[in-house]
Amino acid sequence: MSLSKADQAGIAVTAGPAPRQDEILSEAALAFVAELHRGFNETRKRLLKLREERQKRFDAGQLPDFLPDTRHVREGDWRVAPIPADLLDRRVEITGPVDRKMIVNALNSGAKVFMADFEDASSPTWDNMVEGQANLKDRWQGVIDFTDPATGKAYKLSAAPAVLLVRPRGWHLPEAHLTVDGEPVSASLFDFGLYVFHNARAIVARGATPAFYLPKLESHLEARLWNDVFSFAEEKLGIARGTFKATILIETLPAAFEMDEILFEMRDHIVGLNCGRWDYIFSFIKRLGKNARFLTPDRSAMVMGSNFLAAYSLLLIQTCHRRGAFAMGGMAAQIPVKNNPAANEAAFAKVRADKQREATDGHDGTWVAHPDLVPVAMEVFDRLMPSQNQLNKLRDDVNIIRDDMIQVHPGKRTEAGLRENIRVGVQYIEAWLRGRGAVPLYNLMEDAATAEISRAQVWQWLYHKAKLADGREVTPELFRAVMDDEMAKVREAVGPAVYDAGRFAEATRLFAEMSLAKEFAEFLTLPAYKLLG
Repeated sequence: MSLSKADQAGIAVTAGPAPRQDEILSEAALAFVAELHRGFNETRKRLLKLREERQKRFDAGQLPDFLPDTRHVREGDWRVAPIPADLLDRRVEITGPVDRKMIVNALNSGAKVFMADFEDASSPTWDNMVEGQANLKDRWQGVIDFTDPATGKAYKLSAAPAVLLVRPRGWHLPEAHLTVDGEPVSASLFDFGLYVFHNARAIVARGATPAFYLPKLESHLEARLWNDVFSFAEEKLGIARGTFKATILIETLPAAFEMDEILFEMRDHIVGLNCGRWDYIFSFIKRLGKNARFLTPDRSAMVMGSNFLAAYSLLLIQTCHRRGAFAMGGMAAQIPVKNNPAANEAAFAKVRADKQREATDGHDGTWVAHPDLVPVAMEVFDRLMPSQNQLNKLRDDVNIIRDDMIQVHPGKRTEAGLRENIRVGVQYIEAWLRGRGAVPLYNLMEDAATAEISRAQVWQWLYHKAKLADGREVTPELFRAVMDDEMAKVREAVGPAVYDAGRFAEATRLFAEMSLAKEFAEFLTLPAYKLLG
């Protein structure tokens, strides 16, 4: 494909060169992404405006609810298109960033599926995004093997690797390093466009499915946009309509009230929904944060087995199975606790209990963050789900109403909870600014959702002058004192040299600014992105 002079003049790459950039951002690939931008970016921006308008209504006291205008969709008798054979058994899925070592290890982990994540588990540096595309291209070209130059260890793809799904970044994020007609392209269209341009035909030729996880959607209209993007890309690439398949993460409060509608909009291209539990807690706080009725307890008190989290997960199972779609469970973020067998077994016991709840409720699979958890989760699902999935488990006994979906978890707000939010949030941001998106902290694998929950909850407590269990009010003065103390402890723990050479000053400043802001900022990653350089 050759670009006209007019088209060439309208496309500019403003970063690099990253390794293999010329290959991944070829003239033809850029032309394809530019077509996506010109065809769909205005709709994307309009839908983001609708988010802002709905937030104003929430801030004024309106509560989320099921849409009256789409009742006919919820009550209609329809199903999604048949699920391809390679996606019928997804009992354990592993997720992680798109670096080369991670991709090979995850594909070889024994999990049924690997979600290669350009979103919350990756810091969107230019090098990370371009190299991630090159690594995925190599996977489909059969040349992903490599030798670690630091250790000399060889990594080779097994004969039966996990099924690959790719998660592009969310609709709200730009890719600032590629502009079309003077405007940054959507990061969603950048990630999706490059992946399908380079790989869709090769995937189909292998008899596999070009499959995706789609994050952060807030409405069925945003699902409609993705459906249109899928259809356009299939046509341009000469691939049969309905070949691309998506699983959509239900990780925002508004989307949980539109699950039927989201499935309906993407019925030719969708195979399931997923409980994105960490982002869902963040969205709950964000969307209802100014309403004192929804003041949240310590994050540790908000567990999946009760209140709004239980309600939304059960409704997701019922909704998906009624429509012939998968209901995927949430993440087990635990990682092995080295040199402490008792702590390690306690962590794994938590995973077993969580996965048993999911399998018993009717989920068709679950997520883990570390290869050592694959056999733990697999044992539970093998035992409780002997068939490929549980699509026949309709859960007609579930009767979830609006008030169930917004019922706050009981629990206390404590100084320990405040300290954890600050300690974990700042350390995650600091690592993200250094280019790391999946960060092990306190025996958990954290991604951007954890930092978002942390600063959102601090903001909410400050906004409402919430009382801690000991009677003290959460004030800016208390927040600053606790932050200073926690950062001194972190500096001591990691060592002054490491701390001072890192990006803790910027991370601390950003966390404080967003926590103390008069108005709640939509996403931490937007101002943080500007600091990446």
